[in-house]
Amino acid sequence: MRGEEIRKGIDVYPLLSEEEKSRKGEDGVETKSLGKSKKAATLAVGETALSRVLNSTPIMVLPPLILVRLQQMEWLRRHPRLTLPVNLGLILTTSILALPLALAAFPQRQAVQAQSLEKEFWDKGGKEGKVEFNRGI
Repeated sequence: MRGEEIRKGIDVYPLLSEEEKSRKGEDGVETKSLGKSKKAATLAVGETALSRVLNSTPIMVLPPLILVRLQQMEWLRRHPRLTLPVNLGLILTTSILALPLALAAFPQRQAVQAQSLEKEFWDKGGKEGKVEFNRGI
């Protein structure tokens, strides 16, 4: 699915100022796409992959390290049946804490300089010469 985005490109829009956004909201008019950019798609897919790695790394590293320490404690040795619930609780807690941080690492809508994309977008940038695209989650 994401490979198709890289091959065909994703829609790129001019970055709007706050005034233009509020005016657009009143009018109900959608911003027209400037076209499809393969460079923006590559950036979006790469950052999405990186945010997924950022999400899974703490979940795969922290619970095992903490569980090893807990298994050395006397109370977990006396109650070995608690190993699985403690491990699941550690995974759940790490997931709850890591997911928002990983999603916040890169915003869903990203603004970049129009000059960093294909030449067809160079003179079409909005506010400060920037364009934006939906990176996805």
